[in-house]
This record gives sequence, C-alpha cells and structure tokens, in this order.
Amino acid sequence: MANTRELLFTGLLIFITVQLTLSISEEELHASYWNNKARQTLHTALTVQRSLKQAKNVILFLGDGMGLPTVTAARILKGQLAGKSGEETSLVMDTFPHVALSKTYNVDQQMPDSAGTATAYLCGVKANYGTLGVTAATPRSNCGATFGNEVESVLSRAKKAGKSVGIVTTTRVQHASPGANYAHTANREWYSDSDLPPEALQNGCRDIAFQLVNNTEINVILGGGREYMFSNTTSDPEYPTRTGARNDGLNLVEEWLRTKKNARYVWNKADFDAVNPSNTDFLMGLFEPKDCRYELERDPSMDPSLTEMMEKAIHILSKNPKGFYLFVEGGRIDHAHHGGIAKKALYETVEFDRAIGRAAELTSELDTLTVVTADHSHVFAFGGHSARGNPVLGVSRSKASDKKNFTTAVYGNGPGYRNGIRPDMNEDISSGNNYLQQAPVPLDSETHGIEDVAIFAKGPMSHLFHGVHEQNYIAHVTAYAACLEPYENCELPPPSRAGAIHPSLLLLLMGFLLLSLSLLD
Repeated sequence: MANTRELLFTGLLIFITVQLTLSISEEELHASYWNNKARQTLHTALTVQRSLKQAKNVILFLGDGMGLPTVTAARILKGQLAGKSGEETSLVMDTFPHVALSKTYNVDQQMPDSAGTATAYLCGVKANYGTLGVTAATPRSNCGATFGNEVESVLSRAKKAGKSVGIVTTTRVQHASPGANYAHTANREWYSDSDLPPEALQNGCRDIAFQLVNNTEINVILGGGREYMFSNTTSDPEYPTRTGARNDGLNLVEEWLRTKKNARYVWNKADFDAVNPSNTDFLMGLFEPKDCRYELERDPSMDPSLTEMMEKAIHILSKNPKGFYLFVEGGRIDHAHHGGIAKKALYETVEFDRAIGRAAELTSELDTLTVVTADHSHVFAFGGHSARGNPVLGVSRSKASDKKNFTTAVYGNGPGYRNGIRPDMNEDISSGNNYLQQAPVPLDSETHGIEDVAIFAKGPMSHLFHGVHEQNYIAHVTAYAACLEPYENCELPPPSRAGAIHPSLLLLLMGFLLLSLSLLD
C-alpha cells in the first residue's frame, strides 16, 4: 500500500513538473530576463510624453460589466488561444500609458446599474439607478420628474460642435449604455412606446427608440434592437414569425432615413459589407430584434462582429475634417456574467479588445483620445490553486474540502448554485460553451459588483486619468480634451498636421530613409 502511495505521489510530481516545464520558458528561470524586462518597461515609462494638444477625435470603449478579474482572465484566455501559457500576454488596453480607477456607485445605490453609470461617464453627472440622461432629481419611473432635469451627453455636444458621431454596440442600440448618449428617461426599460406606463403616456414622455431618431442626429448607429423601431404589425425580415413592438404604428427607420442624404439602413451582413463609406454619411445597422448574438454563437454570414462594426463606423466618421466622437460597447460581457457563463463573458472581452486594437491601427494617438473603461464589475472571481498555464476555464490542481474539483472561475451568486451535494467537476465539463460556473448563493441572475473598475487611456490629454476618480469625471476629461461644452474655451492647441499620418506610416517612412542612406554609403 505504501509503495502504491509513493508511486502515485511520484507520478503526480512528474505530471506537475512536466506541466510547469511546458508553460515556463527557459529564459524566465534567470534573473537577467526579469531585470531586462523591467528595464525596458522603465525606459518606456521615462520616455512617455504628455500630449497637451486638443483631441480631434474621441473614442470611448465601454466594456459593460468588465471588472478587473474579467480583464485578467480575458488576458490569459487571449494568450492561451494563441498557444501560449497566457499570463504573460498583454491585452491591447494593457498597453495604454495612463491607467486610473473609477468609482461606480449610483446616487441612490451602492451597487450600480448600467443606466446610472452611463449617465455619469457619458454626461458628466451621477444619477439614480435605472435612469438615463437625467439628474438624480428624477426618481426611477417618474416621468414627470424628467422635464427640466435632463443632462446632455458629450456625444451630443460633439455633434453641436460640428463633429460626426456614432454608436456601436453588441446590445440593442436602445439599451442603457448606448442610450445615455441621446436619451432622457426615468426608466431604462422604456424601449418602445409599448413599454411606457399610463403615467408616462399622460405626461408626454417618449420611449428610447423614438428619442434615438429624434433627439441628436447620429451619423452611425450599429447594433441590435430592430423590434423597437417597427410597428407590431410589421414582420421581422429575418424571423418572419416575430413582429415589431410599437403600438403607435411608426416606422422609425423610415423617419430616420427621410431627413438625411447619403443614408443607408441594413439588417444583415451582406448589405453591411456592401456599404461604401466614401459615399455614405449616415448608416443604421440593426442586426437582431433585440441584442446581438454572443461572439461564440454569432453567424458571420449574417451578423458583423464588434470589430467589423467599429471599423465601418470609423471609416464613415473620419471623413469629417472636424473630427468625430465614437462610442463602442462590448455589451454582452455583462449579459454572459448575469447568466453565470464565464466562457461567453471572456470571449466577448477578447473580441472587445480586438476592436480596440483595430481602432488603434485606424487612428493616430497624435489626434485621437481613446478611453477604455467599464460601467461596473460583477461578482466574478478568478482564483484557486493553479499552475502556470492552467486553462482559464479549467479546474484547480488541488481539491476542495469535500474532496471534489472546483473551477478557478466562479461567481459569488447566480444561476450556477447547486442545491444539495455539490457535483464534481472536470475541464471537459467546465470548458463547455454553456457551462454555468458554480455559485454559493442562488439567484436567477448574477449581480453586479460594487468595487472600482479600471480606466485605460491614450492620446491627447490622456494623462488627466491619473488616480481614483468619480465615474462622472470621465465625461469631463473627454469633453475637455476635445474642447467641447463647457470647455469650449479650453485654449488647447489643435493637433499637429502630422496627426494626419499614422505612427506606423511614419516608422515605415523612416525605415525607407535609413535604407536609402545605407545604399548611398
């Protein structure tokens, strides 16, 4: 028996050693590797230059529900998808030179929601839970208290200043996060007129979809949310058994198109791909009746990815010589977390980061302020005893006190609660696309977190993100950097003409110059 135990223990040690050897490179075993790596990082930090010029363009990337554990887990997943151990990988947002923290509470709630937080980071004013584009003097669902308490988004101010503006999201375009760019409502769930209660109808409040096409003129609108734009007698073009949601008979897409030149509406990938940015000034694309599909479930022949939508938006908006303001949301990170499905949340985050990377290729830090942040976190946790390179969706190498395996990705509450005896776990099960992470508290929907979230920034005036900030500060920085109300007299010098040349092109030109000089020698 003792010999058997020794063999098992020896085998376990060999297995762990092999796993570590596969995950750890030889160079990491030496002090010189880490010292050189730190020196390189120190050199980069010492050479960071503050960009004190005006931002011609502003891009705000919002990872809905993207708390710090989600960022960490997505970073490792990105690396593992590329065949690496993962921990040493960097997300694109990780490379931004300026990082801060954002305090996410709503005026009336410790645990925030996406509406009150969106009002903060898009309009510059903290608000109540569940309200959009209004001050905290508006209680949730009190239509009458909306009037006189509206607050204006930075997107709306950018439009007034002559810039082109756009919204890109993987949720419905009438959802809380994109909605705060243009809507003023006492309830984030008043998507169409059929959602308005009698009090709101009597007091003249308008639904969010109506405000989308009638408040601020938005150049690019891409995401889901078709059903709120059409009458309840209109069949959906993709799902003929479904209809629109409106009781008033309005066709809001036609209303939006009627007042614009060079405008297009699309609802599928083929029509989206056919849109030529050079002769399109306005584009609305609504690819699902409600939210877009998760990235793991998306049909690439029918629906564009977040990266593809964002790229089309930049090509259209960047034609404006006065610049643009673009809001880009990875909105279904939040939905997957609510569902207790970590795999979907992390794949959404990886795609979100891919969009950030593509935007960096299409713009220049010399004239574009890019901010990446989250509205709130979730009670998603990522930990346990795991060797280097352990799969993000895998199990701990040691067992729990009930002698069963557990995943390193878990939730503090949610639909993953198991009544009775906790089932054992293995990676084959936990890596499934619809696997529910275990949770100790039973809830139909996992909750938001309360802790701070990160702000990553680069470009003009990005150094203003430097510590722990109230969330509404974000809107003030983006407005100031672009010299928008109330900072139109910011006295920042305009971006240099070199801003029209992408840094990668400058490097290429320098390379050609050096090559030419060497040939002359």
